[in-house]
Amino acid sequence: MAQHSALRTQNLPVLFVVGPTASGKEAVSLRLAELLGGEIVSLDSMKVYRGMDIGTAKPSLAQRAKIRHHLVDVVDPWEPFSAARYAQLAACAVTEIRLRGKVPIVSGGTPLYLKAMVSGFFEGPGADWSLRRELAARAGAEGVESLHRELSGVDPEAARRIHPRDERRIVRALEVAKLTGRPISALQTQWSASARESSAERFILFGIRRDKEDLHHRINRRSERMFDGGLVEEVARLAAAPSGIGRAAAQAVGYKEVLKFLRGEVTREEALVEIKKRTRHFAKHQMTWFRRFPEIHWVSCAPEAEPGALAEAMAARFQEMPR
Repeated sequence: MAQHSALRTQNLPVLFVVGPTASGKEAVSLRLAELLGGEIVSLDSMKVYRGMDIGTAKPSLAQRAKIRHHLVDVVDPWEPFSAARYAQLAACAVTEIRLRGKVPIVSGGTPLYLKAMVSGFFEGPGADWSLRRELAARAGAEGVESLHRELSGVDPEAARRIHPRDERRIVRALEVAKLTGRPISALQTQWSASARESSAERFILFGIRRDKEDLHHRINRRSERMFDGGLVEEVARLAAAPSGIGRAAAQAVGYKEVLKFLRGEVTREEALVEIKKRTRHFAKHQMTWFRRFPEIHWVSCAPEAEPGALAEAMAARFQEMPR
């Protein structure tokens, strides 16, 4: 029976539950896993870091004991972690879940990771640290906007998509152009088309959408709970570790603001206000990216909606799909 079930689930599409931060994805995904007999693959760029629990709103140990989760606590906060590596590990997790006769449910809010799984991910040439240091030095001396203007000359499409102050992505786009002689936008487009053509996977994508006022209320409440629940102590403990916190992890929403508080640059109250503000901005940024995925079936969620009801509607839609 177990072997038959595993063979049957190998033909099922991968089910995604996406949406902005604090929209309620985890609660819906947990119920979906119960209804469908599934396991959850995290689609979150910060939940991969061990010890970053409160600020990333990781599922509790009890929840993880009840429903198996993947791509949570994968690396330490000082280690690098890329979207390409995520895609590889996620693909392995989906295969393992199916072999156990379970349904893979990919849940989270990182659009780049969604792109890596659904469309393929262009990794490009390896990092040229000498070139990166040169570009970073120029950004410091001339301003990031000067690099963005240079990018506009060599890759107008990439410059249009990248914010003029997004130094990391601007540097990477210039790096690829200088190392390959080709614009990163063209290489990404070719990779994405090739990945879609060669992919044997089928996906069904659900998105949870809330109105602005409701989402902001949820963000503010969750930020306060995190602060009251030990976020400051968590960040202090990570910062005091021998290897500290890596650059990517230290930029995470909540962690960056608490680090400023611990350095005495802002008060505790100012840090909390900034976390709420930055989280709201982050949610808006997520939705901007998710709109680029026409495959997402959006489910509007009222403030009083129960996660179970949303999960049941998604499960019914999933079960109607051809095998």
